[in-house]
Amino acid sequence: MLEAIKYNNRKLEVLDQLKLPHSVSYQSVTNVKQAWEVIRSMKVRGAPAIANVAVLGVAVELNEKDVSSKEQLYEVVKEQLEYLQTSRPTAVNLRNAASRMISLLSVQLQDNKLSVNDMKERIIKEAENIFSECKMTNLAIGENGASHIINNLSTGNQVTILTHCNTGSLATAGYGTALGVIRSLHHQGMLAHVYCTETRPCNQGARLTAFELLHDKIPSTLICDSMVAALMKSKEVSAVVVGADRVVANGDTANKIGTYQIAVCAKYHKIPFYVASPVSTLDLSLSDGIAIPIEERSSVEMTSIQGVPLAPTDMNCWNPAFDVTPAELITGGIITERGVFTVQELEKKISGDKEDTWY
Repeated sequence: MLEAIKYNNRKLEVLDQLKLPHSVSYQSVTNVKQAWEVIRSMKVRGAPAIANVAVLGVAVELNEKDVSSKEQLYEVVKEQLEYLQTSRPTAVNLRNAASRMISLLSVQLQDNKLSVNDMKERIIKEAENIFSECKMTNLAIGENGASHIINNLSTGNQVTILTHCNTGSLATAGYGTALGVIRSLHHQGMLAHVYCTETRPCNQGARLTAFELLHDKIPSTLICDSMVAALMKSKEVSAVVVGADRVVANGDTANKIGTYQIAVCAKYHKIPFYVASPVSTLDLSLSDGIAIPIEERSSVEMTSIQGVPLAPTDMNCWNPAFDVTPAELITGGIITERGVFTVQELEKKISGDKEDTWY
């Protein structure tokens, strides 16, 4: 399986996804500044992968850094994590991973039995734990989503899935979220076909998802973003499965631009629409999707592809990287490592079951 992140012996390498599918090239990341740059430039992308590169960037720099006191260590790592969160503001996984690291720092700062080296080692281990947990989470999402779709949609027949953007091993620590569900269906012999959108303006579907699907020999077809409605009308689509960069308390989700319109089309054509994402993508601080910060990116992404001009360079452009899909359009459910939930079940878990801290 393709790897977006290689981490061995406290050395970090990131696959430069801007060069795909034409070349496979890994870039060494030795410090936090380099981690910020590969995230911001989208050499690495996908909410889980962003979070992993950020915390591992802290780990590799910290491993080579001399720190004189626990107080200094706390301030240095806290500042690094806050800086990394400015790289891509919409995806919440990075913020949640940073909060987890800062909470651990705060506890260890008060533990008089720990030396500064002990504290440093535990912080590095926590970053490594986040990375390894992500891999297991992806596998569980894939299995849960595949089981739900087989039990509710297949009637014993193979299913056809439409997906958007890239949610596979290139967007995570391995296996994938929405693409993990597709992989699980394929491994169980229950996938007839998958359609992936090109996903303009950065073409993550054409460059990355298509690359993964061909690499894994999964039966698939690439379509333009503007073909979704026609596809749903003319060909059988069993379900739509996409990822998410943030799921808020009422079930609204932020994902790659174009997701919202696919959900609208799916609703009209009565096709179940699923969101596959880890629990770490859940943001309980926001009641609905209106408050999700939407990153706007350079017009260059729209006016050219890999340096080849497509439009007048002085043309005004609007380039939001994400849109918000309202909860009522997520008709299939939200697939997590803890199970598959309807939006109503998710809201009930959050608001009613105070003893269950699954989130």
